[in-house]
Amino acid sequence: MSEKKARYLTTTLPYVNADPHVGFAAEVLNADALARYWRLIGHEVFFNTGTDEHGQKLADKADEKGQSRQDYVDHFANEFRKLGEALNLSYDRFIRTTDADHKIAAQAIWKKCLLNGDIYKKKYKGLYCVGDEMFLRDSDLVDGKCPNHPNMEPQMVEEENYFFALSKYQDYLKDYLSKEGVVEPEWRRLEALKFVEGGLEDFSISRERSRLDWGIDVPDDENQVMYVWFDALTNYISTLGWPEDKDGNFKKFWEEGETTQLAGKDQIRFQSIMWQAMLKSAGVKATDKVVYHGFITSGGQKMSKSLGNTLNPFDLVARYGTEATRYLLLRHVHPFEDSDITIERLDELYTAGLVNGLGNLVARVMKMAETHLDEPITRPEAVGFAKEYVEALDNFNIQAAVDYVWSKVGELDERIAETEPFKLVKTDKTAAIKIITDLVSDLYIVARMLHPFMPDTSRIIKEAILQNKKPENLFNRLEG
Repeated sequence: MSEKKARYLTTTLPYVNADPHVGFAAEVLNADALARYWRLIGHEVFFNTGTDEHGQKLADKADEKGQSRQDYVDHFANEFRKLGEALNLSYDRFIRTTDADHKIAAQAIWKKCLLNGDIYKKKYKGLYCVGDEMFLRDSDLVDGKCPNHPNMEPQMVEEENYFFALSKYQDYLKDYLSKEGVVEPEWRRLEALKFVEGGLEDFSISRERSRLDWGIDVPDDENQVMYVWFDALTNYISTLGWPEDKDGNFKKFWEEGETTQLAGKDQIRFQSIMWQAMLKSAGVKATDKVVYHGFITSGGQKMSKSLGNTLNPFDLVARYGTEATRYLLLRHVHPFEDSDITIERLDELYTAGLVNGLGNLVARVMKMAETHLDEPITRPEAVGFAKEYVEALDNFNIQAAVDYVWSKVGELDERIAETEPFKLVKTDKTAAIKIITDLVSDLYIVARMLHPFMPDTSRIIKEAILQNKKPENLFNRLEG
């Protein structure tokens, strides 16, 4: 067993009210690249993803379609599982919030927070956003609407619910968020800290069963079901077997390991504030780090079906293939800021980076190797990775790490152009063989660095080198 600290990594759980979109595909690919890299350097890793399957929106959608709630969420959960196959994800568990062990954990964390004096019942009246499934404060509104759902009219709701005493944790959260490194990038940490310093209000964590019957039962109150966020956030520890921890995964990966959550920039209030208060109340260690990414736009506009500019990750895989889709979303989607992508731009990047870039390099180097080397090169020692590559991944900047790999691809291309070993072999075979051998050796190092991002491509290149054979074309030119 590795002596390195175990690492736990999770995405958010997408809400299953629609097919998988490219934004989540980018998030889960970033997580997959990190998980593969950490395993590569000797960490034991638990990589979690899954689906969020309760709440008012899902109940309404199922009713609209005339389906049972379970059948409705089963369909979309299956679509997200298919995404995992399409993108070649290496997750350790795909958790669903309808899983039996998750329901037990959600009720357990409720009871712990209740025992700690942090859950109470009261009548409440306020504006409720069905899109976010949460009550809104006046300060949240923009022109009287939820900023995340400006086309959806907030509803005035009055009912008796359970509340979580978030305000009690103001000082704790201020201290937690004052530590550099608990949120990446740094400006998101300052954003979260500013939100806490502005004052925290207790938040509703249940709904009346008469209004919503699709959720986890509140312990000892048959008239209430859990609010979807309280339920869903618990997946980050229920996936590890909390609270019973029969397999020891919770102790290994959460209590004694290093924990990292990936989330969109609109999740700060939930992941770094509400969730951390819930953990503290339940006596569970805080998340070590939450990394927030931006949104993906297309043609300068937010993606929407009405504009016809949505990008379906399955369509991307059908067009470019799994490995190329991984490359495009890891290299050309910024890890922290918003990114704009279109099919036209992706086509250009595919051709430049893969067909004319990596694919062409591998073909040229391995053609020379197969023709002029008598046997495969000695496999390069598995030395450590370059400083720039390691620093980028340590800072969760996948894009910079992939950029570094492609800088090496460019350097090898330049070396071929400068030395022309395919010509030199006619006049100075010994010198040409040395150049070709070095090119193949450096290509092997490139292949090793590719593993977290393009695992199959990495394997194919390494196998070709060890067999001293030019592989089939790695990336075909696009048609039409």
